Amino acid sequence: MSNTEALRRIASQFQIDGEIAGITPFGNGHINDTYCVSLAPKGRSPRYVVQRINQNVFKNPAALMENIQRVTAHLAAKAAASPGASQRVLQLIPARNGQAWLVDDGSHWRAYRLIEGASTYDSVQSTGQAFQAAVAFGRFQQQLADLPAPRLHEIIPDFHSTPKRFLALQQAIEADVANRAAPAKPEIEFALARQSITGALLDAGLPERVTHNDTKFNNVLLDDITGAAVCVLDLDTVMPGLAAYDFGDMVRTTTSPAEEDERDLSKVSMQFPMFEALVRGYLQATAGFLTRAETQVLAFSGKLITFEIGIRFLADFLNGDTYFKVHREGQNLDRCRTQFKLVESIEQQEEQMNRLVESIS
Repeated sequence: MSNTEALRRIASQFQIDGEIAGITPFGNGHINDTYCVSLAPKGRSPRYVVQRINQNVFKNPAALMENIQRVTAHLAAKAAASPGASQRVLQLIPARNGQAWLVDDGSHWRAYRLIEGASTYDSVQSTGQAFQAAVAFGRFQQQLADLPAPRLHEIIPDFHSTPKRFLALQQAIEADVANRAAPAKPEIEFALARQSITGALLDAGLPERVTHNDTKFNNVLLDDITGAAVCVLDLDTVMPGLAAYDFGDMVRTTTSPAEEDERDLSKVSMQFPMFEALVRGYLQATAGFLTRAETQVLAFSGKLITFEIGIRFLADFLNGDTYFKVHREGQNLDRCRTQFKLVESIEQQEEQMNRLVESIS
């Protein structure tokens, strides 16, 4: 059986109404296998997205899908009150056996209805786009604040436990299994000098929220005509967490124009106008939902989450590149350096960032 025939067989097991005209690879994600299913006659709407979950990354796909099923159903119920809005939320398409996902030969598959008239972008081009992304992620948290019990599954336990990430770095430094500690000496010293900040969010007594945990700009759909945020994508890491985790990762991934592995560190900086757009969009969407304690750590969260991913890159470099994929020698060390340079840029502007948050909240 060819790959195309196999994919048709998989797609036909979902409640997709119509004759399948074509199945093509879709998007540029690096974790799951994603395909777009079009129906006959060609160009007929709706289209669908079918995905195979990467079980090397997500060890408990059933728990992951239970989370997504509950979250999408809750968001759809909220959207049902607004005319037309129900077509602009992620909608799981059940399998023909009535289950919310499909298990076929040990692989876990899911299907969504493709949201038309909206697009994702790999990098932010304007403060307006940054504002819309922050609105989308803030609205996502706000709408899930009343998600009924039980608590969602922790898909990746301790995902944002910076103290545990720091301990893993210390262990990597001590073991130095790849004999790489010497070229990373400045980065090691930078990290060790900031150990005191690692537990600040966990020790702040902040309330647990439903959080996205992967708030990159390309995980937001923007309307093709208006540019307004439509909805949030990629719900694989939705689980209990702190609201600041999501905002902090928005700061990390949206405010600097540089690539994640940029070697010219002069290009790495926290652009204050982008930060202001994030703050205004996020606080607009979370008004009446966030506590004062949560708003007070927004600027700091950008520094901490950036530092956290930096020490993860550094630990992986020291361990011989066993977790993050690399395409050239020293790439994880370059990634670490860009994060640490961004941390420095945030530190230089942190007082101004805090004043801005205070003036808006």
